[in-house]
Amino acid sequence: MEIKRKIYERMKNWKETAGGRKALLIEGARRIGKSTIAEEFGKNEYETYILIDFNKASKKVKDAFDELNNLDIFFQTLSLEYNTRLHPRKSLVIFDEIQKFPKAREAIKYLVADGRYDYIETGSLISIKENVEGITIPSEERKMRMYPVDFEEFMDYMGEQILMEYIAECYQKRVPLDQKMHAKAMHLFKEYLLVGGMPQALVAFKRNGRDFAVADVEKRDILGLYKDDIKKAAKKYNSRVSAIFENIPAYLSTHEKKIVLSQIEPGAIFDQYEDPLFWLDDSMICNLCYKCNDPNVGLSLNKNETFVKCYMGDTGLLVSHSFNENELMDQRLYKQIMDGKLALNEGMLYENVIAQMITAMDKKLYFYTRYNEDKHRNDVEIDFLISNDSKVKYRINPIEVKSSKNYTTTSLGKFKEVFGKKIETQIIIHPKNFALDKDVIKIPPYMLWCMF
Repeated sequence: MEIKRKIYERMKNWKETAGGRKALLIEGARRIGKSTIAEEFGKNEYETYILIDFNKASKKVKDAFDELNNLDIFFQTLSLEYNTRLHPRKSLVIFDEIQKFPKAREAIKYLVADGRYDYIETGSLISIKENVEGITIPSEERKMRMYPVDFEEFMDYMGEQILMEYIAECYQKRVPLDQKMHAKAMHLFKEYLLVGGMPQALVAFKRNGRDFAVADVEKRDILGLYKDDIKKAAKKYNSRVSAIFENIPAYLSTHEKKIVLSQIEPGAIFDQYEDPLFWLDDSMICNLCYKCNDPNVGLSLNKNETFVKCYMGDTGLLVSHSFNENELMDQRLYKQIMDGKLALNEGMLYENVIAQMITAMDKKLYFYTRYNEDKHRNDVEIDFLISNDSKVKYRINPIEVKSSKNYTTTSLGKFKEVFGKKIETQIIIHPKNFALDKDVIKIPPYMLWCMF
């Protein structure tokens, strides 16, 4: 396993606490490394393992799932087909790309009850309606979401563990980094922003002397797969899914960054786009961020589904999705981004990468705006809201994302006037070094992982 992934430790916890009682279902977008991590886990943690890839499983293997009344024969078939001996309580069976063969997922109930082996299922688009129609979803599953490589994993892969320890130490002490170390950390963060967290792109980047163009080739292959998935899977509404997906860079380039349906389809209403938005969110291709009407009483309780922003699940993919190949092959664009001189589009990328980082913490995305009737515009705009998840002492953390070094904090101040009693920490994410300004914490983006 070339890139060390945090999910591995969570998988070990599953094996120790629930391996014999529940299968592990790893959900995630395409090409983020689900199969790789499952196979690596099988190699390291079991005497033997079998990986059944349902993209290419033989007819004999698939037909075996019709004979579950005789599990001895079923396991004999798997063992012979994959030339691997299975040992009770010491072997793992991996159902890879299980969305391609829902019958195998339904079989989990009986296989887990049998108790001989452990099971890991991996797949994308797992709960999309087309993939669960006609089957009984087993309760004997423990779901685990997997995301693109996050910034901590990126830094570890790039050999910057000592710098990460120093960043964490500075945050704990509430002091800025040495200025040279801050500049280095920002440089690395911008590399992460451009390359993203898709393992193939990241490996290509590192192996080829940190070449952004080589990584872009890998990312465009993945975008092609996503577009194929949209055409194949979202049969009833694929034109609307495709329209949203293609317009993501355009939405994020605007000031408000929210989806405007009239730009897609004149007279469109959100009811018509409920399924397409669900498809993009559930496929984990995109991260949806909903407006919270009243943060005082809870984020999910006051979700406004007619005001939604759609971020790409991986910011590196957004870069390749936003600019054509010729633009990116011209190194000047990369230089502009690395030098912080891309203006509007840089703000789009910064906000997307923060949305990606928050999502990787298993937190839902919410934002807040307040419309001023007198001024005919929003006078409060908070990019993200994170709650402390407490039911007893509920508090919220408003976050503003600033891509330039010069900015105002007007919205944050007005938000505090209205919701001050519910605020835990006010946060500004900016390219400058760590700073405390009265009751506002200002952090560089490479420090966000320290906070939650």
